[in-house]
Amino acid sequence: MAPGGTHQHLSWILTLSGLAVLLLLVSAMALATGSADIPVTDIPGILLHGQGTFAHDILVKLRLPRLILGIAVGGSLGLAGAILQGLFRNPLVEPYTLGISGGASLGVCLSILFKWHLAIGIVAYPLAGFAGSLAVIVTVYLISIRTGMVKTDTMLLTGVMISFVCSSLVMLLMAVSSSDELQRIVFWIMGSLDETNPALIRICLAGSLTGLGVSLLFCLDLNALTLGEEEASGLGVPIERSKKILFITASILTGLSVAAAGIIMFAGLIVPHFMRMTAGSDHRILLLSSFLGGAVFLTLCDIVARTVIAPLELPVGVITGIIGGIVFIWVLTRRQKGAA
Repeated sequence: MAPGGTHQHLSWILTLSGLAVLLLLVSAMALATGSADIPVTDIPGILLHGQGTFAHDILVKLRLPRLILGIAVGGSLGLAGAILQGLFRNPLVEPYTLGISGGASLGVCLSILFKWHLAIGIVAYPLAGFAGSLAVIVTVYLISIRTGMVKTDTMLLTGVMISFVCSSLVMLLMAVSSSDELQRIVFWIMGSLDETNPALIRICLAGSLTGLGVSLLFCLDLNALTLGEEEASGLGVPIERSKKILFITASILTGLSVAAAGIIMFAGLIVPHFMRMTAGSDHRILLLSSFLGGAVFLTLCDIVARTVIAPLELPVGVITGIIGGIVFIWVLTRRQKGAA
């Protein structure tokens, strides 16, 4: 193996190891922090031998499901962002650009207004959110393949327009809703990791890991697509097949995340952007690092959301928006200074 290749792989191993250790530290902090502080050193004993205690109930019923959901949603959004930015060859594209969040928001608003939760329970909200996002995914995809080819420009423009339409419809529904319904809609749109339905959490986690596995199978195709479709085709990449699979994978990852946690802004934009600066643009490392980085970012933001004005809790989407926006502006400022 060439010395350059050895150095690169060593750098990748160090990057992934650092992100994994950081995720473990942040996870321990998330389990220990809250209205009832639990020492980190006591957590293993409580989980293994503390059945029936108050601390065990807090960890197993509240904090552990929240942590797993945060890792799944953050990882999914970071991964989806890395896929779409590579697919569209645009570092400003994020999962919600394609209108997926708008469709999910519209679905949840309809669920709240028509009180579907009275018929099928609290799971009505995530189901309606996923149905709305899936409707947008299908619409964008069908419009883009009218000529028999998946056109990335068409998908992007269609998604932006559908997002505007859905946002307008959401505002219309909010205008005619009652104060109680309006409060539920606004809280869901701002994003939260309060979901405690075990089946939904398992589906979200399984979906995120499956999406990671599928995307890694196409990491070399993504590397080729960043050179342009003609160059990728010349290298023997089946570009139409790869684009279809990658688009569907990123869309489902986003749809599951929105259905489970609401609108979590900036995770799919700033995480891949930052990982590209630190780990490199090779998708063999970028996809994995974006998944881990997204999990770390959202888990850390959730800790802030739960503690910054304790005992009250802020929606995690508010924290991701504030932190993500500030970090993104800082990154752009540094890049502009470096280019000057």
